[in-house]
Amino acid sequence: MASTTGTMPGARSVRVTLWVLLTVYIFNFIDRQIVNILAEPIAQDLDLSDTQIGLMTGLAFALFYTVLGIPIARFADRSSTSRPKVIAIALGVWSAMTALCGLAQNFGQLLLARIGVGVGEAGCTPPAHSLISDIVPPEKRSSALAFYSLGIPVGTLLGMIIGGTLADYVGWREAFVIVGLPGVALALLVWFVLKDPRQADAATILRGKNQPAALPIRQALKEVMGSRAFVLLLFAGSAASFLAYGKTTWTTIFFQRTHDLSPGQVGLWFGLLSGFGGMLGTLLGGYLADRFGAIKRRHVLSAPAIGMALTVPLALAAYQAPTWPLALALLFIPTVFNSLYYGPTYSAAQGLVPPRARAIAAATLLFFQNLIGLGLGPLFFGMLSDLLQPTYGAESVRYVLYGAAFLGLVPAFFFWRCSLHLERELDQKG
Repeated sequence: MASTTGTMPGARSVRVTLWVLLTVYIFNFIDRQIVNILAEPIAQDLDLSDTQIGLMTGLAFALFYTVLGIPIARFADRSSTSRPKVIAIALGVWSAMTALCGLAQNFGQLLLARIGVGVGEAGCTPPAHSLISDIVPPEKRSSALAFYSLGIPVGTLLGMIIGGTLADYVGWREAFVIVGLPGVALALLVWFVLKDPRQADAATILRGKNQPAALPIRQALKEVMGSRAFVLLLFAGSAASFLAYGKTTWTTIFFQRTHDLSPGQVGLWFGLLSGFGGMLGTLLGGYLADRFGAIKRRHVLSAPAIGMALTVPLALAAYQAPTWPLALALLFIPTVFNSLYYGPTYSAAQGLVPPRARAIAAATLLFFQNLIGLGLGPLFFGMLSDLLQPTYGAESVRYVLYGAAFLGLVPAFFFWRCSLHLERELDQKG
């Protein structure tokens, strides 16, 4: 699929863009995930139920994040729009709102601040995916998007370690402020350093009126949803996201309630496991997709399908482990396997639609992944925990995680089904 500009930027420019976008995405996930490690001290301070924890960590953020993602993506797909500037503004907004979380005096105020974080983060990934897909050729797209997706495990790792350590030593309120403010400075760097290849020079700008306009949103969505493979990818990615966000939130609480670790201890050890396991899985997933997808296109999604299925027995064993070091060790391989899908999923989504609908494709995928995954995963598991507490007490979270482990077979099935359509559909709309 050709770049919208007709030429690819130089290698150095591509590297700079990828590294800056990775840094932005790391900040994205630090600010998104820090609330998970801070959830237990927040709940104790503000007297929150498990359902309220799930609402605060998930749905309050995800609802606005997903709803605003599509119109922002539509704006980003316009040839006259500077995608780096959209990302810079978004970064400044969500960073400021993260800092404001630390000033909340009750559940309602904290909920509003988390909504603000979601509003800001809605402007990050759709334009970033569109930008990356324009500056790298299709045969390297899975690896490039997997590199960008390293922001998920790296941001999660840093969010947990920094958030947990700050919670232990200075408190959860100060943790939000300390983590949020640096993002405002990074937003200025993004604004002045990154360039959009669609506006690389004056001639390009003058030709803007002759460039194809972004598709009307209804037509763009029709293009996106007209792909059978893309629809199956939505099911697969949403199911994987539902489990990933739900398990991350409640596994951190599981180690605090069941194994009596402090937020700082969980942040350090579970953060290291999630970070390094996630990084390994993300890079490996991108490599395997490019390596074996070049041989047969369906194999772009083979590793995620197989990996999701293999996590089930190991995750069950981890939640049954009698000691926390053994539980952590057993969770490492599932963490790697659960991270294989990032690069292949986003790469396939970009290859199943025409260039003028790329940001819409990313936003549509993120809409379902985050509304179902981030929005409902932590909330659903929290509600289940409240229902089980009269019977199991503090161990209710353990039993919720047993069920989550079995559900890993659902995304495995949909990744497999989607792979059967890739040979015919992938990269046919350039």
